[in-house]
Amino acid sequence: MKDQEALLQLYNTLNGTEYQDASLLQVVTIESAVYMAMKNDLAFVLAGTLNLYEHQSTYNPNMPLRFLIYLAQEYQKLVEQAQESLYGTKRIMLPMPQCVVFYNGERDIPEEEILRLSDSFESGKQDIRGDVELTVRMLNINHGHNRKLMEKCQVLREYALFVELSRQYLSGGMEPTQAITAAIEDCIEQNILAGFLRSYRAEVLGMLLEEFDVKKYERSLREEGREEGIEEGRKQGQEQESARYSKLICILLEQHREDDLRRAAEDAAYRERLYGEFGIS
Repeated sequence: MKDQEALLQLYNTLNGTEYQDASLLQVVTIESAVYMAMKNDLAFVLAGTLNLYEHQSTYNPNMPLRFLIYLAQEYQKLVEQAQESLYGTKRIMLPMPQCVVFYNGERDIPEEEILRLSDSFESGKQDIRGDVELTVRMLNINHGHNRKLMEKCQVLREYALFVELSRQYLSGGMEPTQAITAAIEDCIEQNILAGFLRSYRAEVLGMLLEEFDVKKYERSLREEGREEGIEEGRKQGQEQESARYSKLICILLEQHREDDLRRAAEDAAYRERLYGEFGIS
């Protein structure tokens, strides 16, 4: 969504402003991040704000960290362009950052959520606060969500319709390429993102094919399921062991076998022998 008119509409919607001149908007998107092999979707400067916009089809709690990396690079670039010295006595003025994620994945999330960098800080001394904070505004732009926002921003509304239509074709049994192509054709015919889809048809197809990669999606689900299964198995094992040990304690107390009780508390192998002796499974 690099059309400046569309960007201006989106900015006005998010900030309650009414700017009309799209030429005031300066796109400053980083083409490649130095520290990670990833890109930020869009960055632009307008009215003293540096706006970093990301589109996400998967829920990612690490967005504040990613935005911190993007922001540092954007500021470095702006300082270099202004030919200012970080070591001089003159204060370097910077555009105020606004970090926004447009989420349209299938995980159920609130209409709006604030992600904080501080949530990722390891908990140490509770009376010490971190010196750095970065917040990210994550908006759910799936069809049917954030209705007021969608009513004000035609681009977001039409994009949500396009993605929803693609998913409907996918759920109907079409192959990903066929489903997305059909959705593109339908949207152009219905004048939904028509100009954008005509101009960037190949890019849109490639982007959504990556998002709807069935094998990648299934691998992700399997990995999540494996991790959840390991954690669930660990909890169940702990509960079962706790129940077995409780039974053993009751039996030993009833039989006044204090020495066995003390030894069982310290020696797992001896505890297992006692389980066998009393038939505790």
